[in-house]
Amino acid sequence: MSLKRKIVLSFFISAFIIAILAAFEYLSFVEIRKEIRYLEITDTISRKSLQLRRHEKNYFLYSPENMEEESTAVHAYLGELNDLLIKNPGIDRADNLSLQKSITDYEQRFTAIEGEARRLSVLFQRIKATYRNNEKKYFPLVEATFLERPARSAEFLETLFHLPRGHALTSGLRSLGEEILLLRKTGEDILVISKDLDKIAREKAETVIRVSQIAILIFFPLFFIVGIGMLFFISTNVVRRLMLLINVVERTGKGSYPHLTVPRKKGKASDEVGVLIDKFNDMEDQLALREAELEHKNQELMQTKKLAAIGTLAAGVAHELNNPLNNIYLSTQVLAREVKDTCPPDMKEVFHDILSQTIRVKKIVGDLLEFARGKEPHFQNVELAGLIRGLFKRLRNDGEKIACTLTSDQQEVVVWADQGQMEQVFINLFTNAMEAMAGRGELRVNISSADDLITIQVADSGAGMPRESLEKIFEPFFTTKDKGTGLGLAIVYSLIKKHQGDIAVVSEEGKGTTFTITLPKKGTANNGI
Repeated sequence: MSLKRKIVLSFFISAFIIAILAAFEYLSFVEIRKEIRYLEITDTISRKSLQLRRHEKNYFLYSPENMEEESTAVHAYLGELNDLLIKNPGIDRADNLSLQKSITDYEQRFTAIEGEARRLSVLFQRIKATYRNNEKKYFPLVEATFLERPARSAEFLETLFHLPRGHALTSGLRSLGEEILLLRKTGEDILVISKDLDKIAREKAETVIRVSQIAILIFFPLFFIVGIGMLFFISTNVVRRLMLLINVVERTGKGSYPHLTVPRKKGKASDEVGVLIDKFNDMEDQLALREAELEHKNQELMQTKKLAAIGTLAAGVAHELNNPLNNIYLSTQVLAREVKDTCPPDMKEVFHDILSQTIRVKKIVGDLLEFARGKEPHFQNVELAGLIRGLFKRLRNDGEKIACTLTSDQQEVVVWADQGQMEQVFINLFTNAMEAMAGRGELRVNISSADDLITIQVADSGAGMPRESLEKIFEPFFTTKDKGTGLGLAIVYSLIKKHQGDIAVVSEEGKGTTFTITLPKKGTANNGI
């Protein structure tokens, strides 16, 4: 995203936050007003429920002069509660139905109790008229607890006035007591439900108010943080990246080619500064690539000069040593034949050592001459798979347990090369591999073709080489073997370069060594094997 778009976006984000806050606060205000109205309704229901219970209690105190008044008040509050529930459907449906059911049960029970109380009161007055005046002095006590404790009144009548236990008045009073207990239980349910409604309404109102307060505390700081933060981010981000770019330019001038990381979106730079950094990174890649190419060419040139100088020296040394070595070898053979039966065993062992060491030195001289000749390759079509299979048969020793395998992505792989020099390359590599495996292991060769290149991998399961040896492995006279001349791999390197190819090595101690040869495929096959 461009810098211009970032600035415009930051403005719109800040404005959007303010708009969200305004809309949220408006909705919160509407919700608070609704919750307050709901709270007023639940508070009214709770107060009327308490008044209902108060008049219920007064009614059961059995004061004849105010029974009708208290009964009327109870019915009035029941009607008002029903009206509130019907006119306010916003109350939770489950609580509304539960409260309506309790009020209906309460009204039915209270009406039934009123009728039963009047019937029992008439029956009590009839019984009262049958007793003498001196016995009537206890009846006011019964009347005082007639509705408040009907079961106690029944016991009192049975005990004092000897009414039978199944009498209509005493059994009616006991049934009335049970109905009053159920009525009071229903009244308690009404109180519990109304208090729960009031509690829930208060919690909802407090929650809405608290959320509104939290929104104000969040959105206003968020507005300032986003506005100032976006401004600070844009300015500091641009300046920071430009300063990094300046530092990298200075380091580039000193020969270092670091990269700068650019924030990306769908593979593209995020803004104009990112595009500039992308272009600079591309320039760094090109410079680093050219630097690496120059370094590689310099190393090849140094290696070529070193090989040429060593080859000149080796040719001179080999010529000077060759004749003396031949004389020593022939003279030792003649002397050994002359005294073969007359000399002691110790002398024979000395002759044998002279001959073996002379042969070893002659081999070294031969390697020096081969390295020094530098014969140019005679190019022709060479079928690699057949050549390698033939070398496997020539180099395999019956006493060794080395498995030689060849794999190829094509049946015939033809390369434009000198067949004799290619044989020498693979003989040196295979010989080194077999010596590294000490007569037991696996030698694997893989040939693959791609475009105009042929890749040959020669891998063994030998002891491998340490990392520090890999850097010098193609240098003349460098060897890790006790009796090696150090010229085998130098000759391989020289021959591969003469074929415009490349050779690399990967090795790890205890895990074997792999040589990878890459040759150009410049000819076509004339004949198969």
